[in-house]
Amino acid sequence: MPSAVLTRNNVIELGHGTQPMLFAHGFGCDQHMWRYVTPAFENDYRIILFDYVGSGKSDWNAYDVDRYSTLDGYARDVLDICEELDLHDVIFVGHSVSSMIGVLAANEQPERFAKLIMVGPSPRYINDAPDYVGGFERSDIEGLLETMDKNYIGWANFLAPAIMKNPDRPELGAELTASFCSTDPVIAAQFARATFFSDNRSDLAQVATPSLILQCSDDIIAPLSVGDYVHRALPGSTLRIMKATGHCPHMSEPAETVSLIKEYLANPHA
Repeated sequence: MPSAVLTRNNVIELGHGTQPMLFAHGFGCDQHMWRYVTPAFENDYRIILFDYVGSGKSDWNAYDVDRYSTLDGYARDVLDICEELDLHDVIFVGHSVSSMIGVLAANEQPERFAKLIMVGPSPRYINDAPDYVGGFERSDIEGLLETMDKNYIGWANFLAPAIMKNPDRPELGAELTASFCSTDPVIAAQFARATFFSDNRSDLAQVATPSLILQCSDDIIAPLSVGDYVHRALPGSTLRIMKATGHCPHMSEPAETVSLIKEYLANPHA
């Protein structure tokens, strides 16, 4: 019978290898979003998928407002899973906000992590003049969250396609919209506040784990300036600018995503 942690976070294990690859989804998403990427690694790695509490098929009864008011609570989910499965030498693959959640987890227990792979990371979404361009003014974020509180479905229908980009493939935006809409609005709003008001810039310098940054060439959530900043601030990091556009290349351009991850794992010092 699965443990309380594995049930709580709907942990799924796949693959035929021994080294763990732990895939962490972004805001408003769940583990299902990795389905185009994980098959490429199943022969060589132990694949671990999960849903944060309040997402996907996690145990929503386990949601705690205080715990999940900051990204530290989500990092605790990651570490709970690592401890429960006794994971070491972990390749952590995080999308969007999960990139910084991975940073927090790796800083707390560096002995568990071998590599961090960050897809569209941002340590701070709000601009901090004159030296940091995160892509949003504070008023932008406050307006976004106000709209979210007033009309969550309308917010999701507007924002998800803009995040996904690739308007020639509307089914991608539709899937992200549906994922947003399947989340409890109160939990989603709290996760959004924890995400968009976070500032993890000071955490980057403490990271001892080698990392790969996958930066999309046109991303409304994490612009090119952010990828450059993360690369400069993160010791031992490798930056790859993708041809993919939008904020979800693991869904829109999985072949490129897989190729760059495999290239890095084969030769991390290139």
